[in-house]
Amino acid sequence: MSEKILGVLGGMGPAASAEFLKILAEKYPARKDQDHPVIYMISDPKIPDRGSAIAGEGEDPEPYIRKDMEKLIGWGADILAVPCNTAHYFIDRFRDEIKVPVAHIIKATVDASIKSSPEGAWMISTIGTARSGLYQKVAADRNYRLVVPPMEVQNKIQETIICVKSGNMEMAARSIEDAVKKLWSIEDLPIITACTELPLAYNASDLPKDKNISSLDALADACIDLLTE
Repeated sequence: MSEKILGVLGGMGPAASAEFLKILAEKYPARKDQDHPVIYMISDPKIPDRGSAIAGEGEDPEPYIRKDMEKLIGWGADILAVPCNTAHYFIDRFRDEIKVPVAHIIKATVDASIKSSPEGAWMISTIGTARSGLYQKVAADRNYRLVVPPMEVQNKIQETIICVKSGNMEMAARSIEDAVKKLWSIEDLPIITACTELPLAYNASDLPKDKNISSLDALADACIDLLTE
């Protein structure tokens, strides 16, 4: 049983944050309620859009993200997790100033992909995450082959994310299925769902589950490692 407290900054978006907590509960090595970690959570959907800010078209979300993370530390969190890939573009700016460990979703996901598919993987994400180079940098540091979709498929992925955020899971499932099949017609590699809405869409589709490398699962595993070490 871990005595460490996990602080989760969610709301980016709400459905993905709820799914992260579900995955964490399912994966955590517990036999009874009391074996699970204490979790403090802030769900803050009012944080400005991360992708728009990366594109230079919106308000900077960094002060909001930082304030919420510091609030969680003030409440007593020993470890922090943020189930939003694009948010890590801003978190990386001040991460060294955070006084507790932060489970890094991008590093965790790339490491999970290396283990699952040493030959490489497709990365599907928000346009903001793709443009930021976050995944590409981590993959390059590990000498790992990461393949980014062509723009026509990237636009379809963005539509999928919007569908999940608006609760239209049927449309999301169809959209991601079309996009992934186009990628597999180019090269048959596993799919890194590098936006936390995308694992929900993937799981709602008829795509083979064993070819999805989920950033939500990877973040949950990273949190468990930090909580139980």
